[in-house]
Amino acid sequence: MNDFSPAVETDDSLSGQLKPIRRAVLSLGSNQGDRLSNLQNAIDSMLDAPGIWGVAVSPVYETEPVSEIEQDDFLNAVLIVDTEMSGKTLLERCHAVEEAYGRGRMYEERRGPRRLDIDLIRLADRVLDDPAITIPHPRAHERAFVLQPWYDVEPDAELPRRGRVADLLASVDTSGVRRRGDLELEIPA
Repeated sequence: MNDFSPAVETDDSLSGQLKPIRRAVLSLGSNQGDRLSNLQNAIDSMLDAPGIWGVAVSPVYETEPVSEIEQDDFLNAVLIVDTEMSGKTLLERCHAVEEAYGRGRMYEERRGPRRLDIDLIRLADRVLDDPAITIPHPRAHERAFVLQPWYDVEPDAELPRRGRVADLLASVDTSGVRRRGDLELEIPA
C-alpha cells in the first residue's frame, strides 16, 4: 500500500532548509568625523544586508578612550539584532561596514582613533574560540562602554562564560561613560 499524502512545507526558504535565527549584540563606536552620523550609518549598513533584522538600539554614550594614545572621546552604542548569519559571516559583515567607512584593519594603530568600530559581542549562547573569531568578545566584560548601553536595552542579559550584564557592569569603572540624552540613533523602518 502506497501512502501519497501531500507534502507538508516545514520551512520558509527557497533552499528548503531552515536557517536558525539567533540574537546578536554589536557594539558600535566612533571618535572621528561626524561621530553620530557614523554610528547611524553603521546601523543602516548592517541592517541593509539580507538575513539580519534590527531589534533595539541603545541610548548614545560619550566615553573616554581606553588607550594611552591621545585622541577624542568616542560615541558608543549597542545594537541588538536577530540574524540568520553564522558568527563568521556576521563578523565579516561588521568588518566590511567598518572598511566602507574608512577603517583599514591591517594598518590601523591598535586602540587608536577610528571613524567606526563594530564589535561582535555575543551571538546567542554560542562560544567560539577560533583564530578567526572569538565569541563572546574576549574583553566585553571589562568595558563599561559596552556593558552600560547593553544593560539599557537588555537589563536581564547575560554574557556567556562571564555572567549577568548587570553584575559585570557593577564591577567596572563607569566614571568615563556619560549618557548623551541629546543624541539618538534609530533602527530604519
